[in-house]
Amino acid sequence: MDRKEKILDILKEREKISVKELSRIFKVSEMTIYRDIRELENSGKLKRKYGVVYLNKEDKSKNFVIKQCPVCDKPITRPRPYKIILENDETVEACCEHCGLFLHQKYREQQVNAITYDFITDSPITAFDAYFVVGSEAVPCCSPSVIPFSTKETALKFQKGFGGEVLDFVEAYNRLTKRIKIEINSIKKKN
Repeated sequence: MDRKEKILDILKEREKISVKELSRIFKVSEMTIYRDIRELENSGKLKRKYGVVYLNKEDKSKNFVIKQCPVCDKPITRPRPYKIILENDETVEACCEHCGLFLHQKYREQQVNAITYDFITDSPITAFDAYFVVGSEAVPCCSPSVIPFSTKETALKFQKGFGGEVLDFVEAYNRLTKRIKIEINSIKKKN
């Protein structure tokens, strides 16, 4: 049994161990242990943090999957992205509310639910009940920005500081989709 296999066996028993302790157990330098650990970490068998090594118990396939926004193709990095729940209970996520509203075009023939998160409180809200500040100076993701709030009052306060328009779901959806149609028509006229 080689040293890397022994390290994994030790971790199965103890769950975590320091690099310094592994160095003492195997009577080799910490640098040698770090080389072994790096190989094991690259293969997804363990994790390390601040000189401590842990057995990786997570599904390796999930560790490296970063979802892409189906509208703009950006990586979805927000912990709570805009979500559309389809009739078959499948969930489709978008990187932001801007793309989320456009995504509704794709599913307009279905009965869907949509969840977003209040920009200030991070509380979940039904997108259809939210108020959105559209086109403000604050652009956390795609442009024009579409920032959700659970109350109209909070949206109006945000608007005072950052501009934009306060719209309900239907108004925000219509404004974005109409704007794109206008821009496409103006491009066609130029050609």
